[in-house]
Amino acid sequence: MHNHGGHRKQNAALLSIVSNSTLVLGKLIVGVLCSSVAVVSEAVHSASDLLASIIAYAAVRMSDSPPDEDHPYGHGKIESISSLAEALLIFAAALYIVYEAVHKLLKPPQASPPLYLAMGVMAVSVVVNFFISRYLRRVGRETDSLALLADAEHLNVDVVTAAGVLVGLGLAQLTGKNWLDPAAALGVALLIFKTAWELSVEALQPLMDARLPLEEEDLVRRVLNNDSRVLGYHKLRTRKAGSQRHVDVHVQLDDEITLLEAHQTSEDLEDEIRKLLPMLLINIHVEPYLAEMQHQLEVHGLKPEELNQKTYPSDELVRT
Repeated sequence: MHNHGGHRKQNAALLSIVSNSTLVLGKLIVGVLCSSVAVVSEAVHSASDLLASIIAYAAVRMSDSPPDEDHPYGHGKIESISSLAEALLIFAAALYIVYEAVHKLLKPPQASPPLYLAMGVMAVSVVVNFFISRYLRRVGRETDSLALLADAEHLNVDVVTAAGVLVGLGLAQLTGKNWLDPAAALGVALLIFKTAWELSVEALQPLMDARLPLEEEDLVRRVLNNDSRVLGYHKLRTRKAGSQRHVDVHVQLDDEITLLEAHQTSEDLEDEIRKLLPMLLINIHVEPYLAEMQHQLEVHGLKPEELNQKTYPSDELVRT
């Protein structure tokens, strides 16, 4: 099943590359022919999307590769790194568009050729990207791929910007006001800046080892709280790398049980938690309850209520 998800991710990323390549070429040729800065800016925008699609494709292939000797935790973070790289590329594209648009606003051309061809290529771009972004988002959600979701987000913005440019070109054609073309290009740039910022923030979370969402952590807590063999637990730590979730926790069991029983309990807990969270790598450290409490009190000066998250749930640690 995992492999099937990997193939779906790769195929979706590949489709995005093919469609973006075609659109970049079309917009660039038409933009130059019609000397429309808005269409050229859209070509640049699509080129940044194309680069993003290529990065997403490479990231999806690499992040799904199994752990190796040098990367025992797998390669999941490649997806976050690629998302961050994409965001920086989008920032650069937006800056270029602003430069071109301002230049054309300050020195408007005396006459511009008919814009019907430019409007046609924009209309095609809107339709193609609308359907491909929806497809990428669906596959991204089903396979939990940050890179594909980022790619879908770019194409979604492309739909909005291309529609805006289409309206701007239509108005320029109707009214003969040439400044509407670079004005539409500036509108495109503002939207691109917004996307790039949001993407940067999202990509940095896994790279900074941010915890899993609280609702996912609560699923882990629920299993630990509901098992009568677990007398307490602490040091619950969670993080995400690509589509992989990492969880580790110290679980306290009865001092008198055998090593075999302790091992079985931790296996049962891991199985229960894996049922609730997909793509989970979990590590449970087992401790004897009374001996650990005594150690914490004598060595660290911690009272049981400061340590045990099961017996004494604090608002900071458990939010239901």
